[in-house]
Amino acid sequence: MKWILEAAAALVALEVALAALAVLAAWGIERAAPPQGRYLVVGGVKLHLVDQGRGPPVVLIHGLAGQIGHFAHSLIRRLTDGFRVVAFDRPGSGYSAPSPGGIREQAAILARAIRALKLGQPLVVGHSLGGAVALALALDHPDCVGGLALIAPATHPLAEAPALFRSLVIHSRLLRGLYAWTAAGPAALIARPTFFRAAFAPEPAPADFGTAGGGLLALRPGNLYVTSTELTAGLSDEAVETMPGRYGSLTIPVGILYGRDDRILDWRSQGEAMTRELPSLDLELVDGGHMLPVTQPDVCARFIRRIASKMPAL
Repeated sequence: MKWILEAAAALVALEVALAALAVLAAWGIERAAPPQGRYLVVGGVKLHLVDQGRGPPVVLIHGLAGQIGHFAHSLIRRLTDGFRVVAFDRPGSGYSAPSPGGIREQAAILARAIRALKLGQPLVVGHSLGGAVALALALDHPDCVGGLALIAPATHPLAEAPALFRSLVIHSRLLRGLYAWTAAGPAALIARPTFFRAAFAPEPAPADFGTAGGGLLALRPGNLYVTSTELTAGLSDEAVETMPGRYGSLTIPVGILYGRDDRILDWRSQGEAMTRELPSLDLELVDGGHMLPVTQPDVCARFIRRIASKMPAL
C-alpha cells in the first residue's frame, strides 16, 4: 500500500512540475511572439485581428494550429497596396478567446465581426481548416461573403486526422486537458523542428517561422487544447458532413489553390473533388506543400487578386 501512495505522490509531483514548465514556456512564447493587432468583442468573444491597407476588403482565416502569423509572415504586405486586409485569429487560436461550438459556430462569430467592421461582402480567404470555416461562412451568412479564395482547404470529411496531428485526437475532455497542460507543451517545444518540417514538407520551414510566423503560439497549453478539440470534434462535425451537399448553391466566385505535394491534405479529395459539387470552381495547382501562404506568398497573392477580379463589387 505504501508504495502505491508513494508512486501516486511522485506522479502528482511530476504533473505539477510539467504544468509549471508549460506555463513558464507559454510566458516565454508570448514574449517572443506578442499580439500583432487589436481586439474586437463580438457575441461575448474577444477576437484578435489585424486590419491593414485600404481598398476593397479581404478577410483572411487561418487553419488548424495556426493564427494571424501564418498570413502576416509574408502574405499580408503583398495585398495591402490594393486591399483592406483583415486577418483574424480564429476563436481559441492565437490571441483570440475560445468559444464553444464547431465550424459553423466559428463562422457565425466571424460573420458578426465582419458586420461590426462594416466590411460588407468581402473576398474571404481560408487556409486549411480555415477553408472549411470560410465555406460555412459563405453558406450560412451569404451577406458577409462576396467571393472565396481557398488555399489548401479542408472541403470534405476526413476518415482520420492528418498523420502530423494524430496524437492530438483525444476523445476524453479530461485527458485532453491533462495532456495539453502537462506533457504536450514541453514535448512539442522539444520536437518543434520536426513538427515544423513535417507541416511544411516538402518545402523548407523558414527559420523565423516560430516567431515572425507565430508558429510557437500553437505550442501553448491553451492552444494545444483547442487544436486537440478541433481535431477530435472535426472528424464527426455535422457541418463538415453536410456542407458538400450545399456547395452547388454557391453563386459567388470560388477558387481553390493547392500544392500538388501537400502532405497534410490531399488536393484530389479536398480540391478536385469539389468540382463535382461546383462545376464553376476555379482550381489552380502548383508545385508545393501545405503552407503556401508562407512558402509561396507571391503565388497566393496573385491567386487572391485573380479571384477578387471576378467579383463585380471589387
